[in-house]
Amino acid sequence: MTTMTRISMSLPSKLLEEFDEVLRNRGYQSRSKGIRDAIKDYIVRYRWMNEMEGERTGIVSVIYNHHTGAMEEIADIQHHYREYIDAVMRVHLTEKHRLEVLVVRGDVAEIRELTERMMGLRGVEHVRLTSVSAEEEVEYER
Repeated sequence: MTTMTRISMSLPSKLLEEFDEVLRNRGYQSRSKGIRDAIKDYIVRYRWMNEMEGERTGIVSVIYNHHTGAMEEIADIQHHYREYIDAVMRVHLTEKHRLEVLVVRGDVAEIRELTERMMGLRGVEHVRLTSVSAEEEVEYER
């Protein structure tokens, strides 16, 4: 039998409402089970990201609140990793939210570091790295 630990957390009301709606739509009977599954998914994605090796090509997508100063910090990070960034696109989602998409190429350790630095910024609400290796790219062309 697994030992359970009770935790307490604070969430914005809207986020919790959306999470509860997703749980209902997916047929979950308890919020705790949904949170456990979400945490497991987060751990799996983290491990996957850290197990990648070698040269990769990919996309880093970032959603942030530009009123927090995040845009300037993101620009500083991009400048530091400019040799790994092939292109950048910015989309205004709302009055305060921006989506920034970076096309990246190079050593995955550097790309991972770039991604994790953006994750830690105040005002950044979402960061996702999607990538393929050079071998995978060639296979897809066949």
